[in-house]
Amino acid sequence: MVENHLRGRGIRDESVMAAMATLPRELFVPPGSLSRAYSDDALPIASGQTISQPYMVARMTELLEPRPGMRVLEVGTGSGYQAALLALLGCLVISVERHAELAAAAEARLGELGLAGRVRIVVGDGSIGRAGDAPFDAIVVTAAAPAIPPALPGQLAEGGRLAVPVGMRGRQELVLLVRRGETFERYDCGACIFVPLVGEGGFSEKAAGRRRWPGRPLV
Repeated sequence: MVENHLRGRGIRDESVMAAMATLPRELFVPPGSLSRAYSDDALPIASGQTISQPYMVARMTELLEPRPGMRVLEVGTGSGYQAALLALLGCLVISVERHAELAAAAEARLGELGLAGRVRIVVGDGSIGRAGDAPFDAIVVTAAAPAIPPALPGQLAEGGRLAVPVGMRGRQELVLLVRRGETFERYDCGACIFVPLVGEGGFSEKAAGRRRWPGRPLV
């Protein structure tokens, strides 16, 4: 996985690749998908959500420039794989998930891996962030928003980095926002496809549910 899907596709952060090489992805996928745990594919999980393909997880993590002790907000816990990766890299993570059953399952997995002390999972609307816990050194959004959720940039610390898929059904752009004082530098980092971000800063539940969104990133 690391050589073919990460290094072979341009991932350069050696610490990210080392962490992904040690994190057992098979613990985060459903039993029926175990044979594909290390394929470069997004896979379905409970509640109509997905675990992103390894390349996209690595790419979004690399964009955050993770370092030990960094405070990270994750919007969309899902299986817990992204949060586990950040914890392995030494980050302190607050992860917000709107599906209580996914949050509980992810919390159990992180406990089994000994990572619970570095990750706090809460149930709620992650699209509005966690103002009471801000500022964050980084924010990662693991679902697609129609625009950058307006509450999130202001919750970044100086120099903080926000990675979020932005766009409509069928195709989005992976966007990196970097805080410089009261201004934000924007970088477009490639096409992708994610499930929709539902909430005040994302899509309405009705709009998101009109038809099934594909969950396999393109890049």
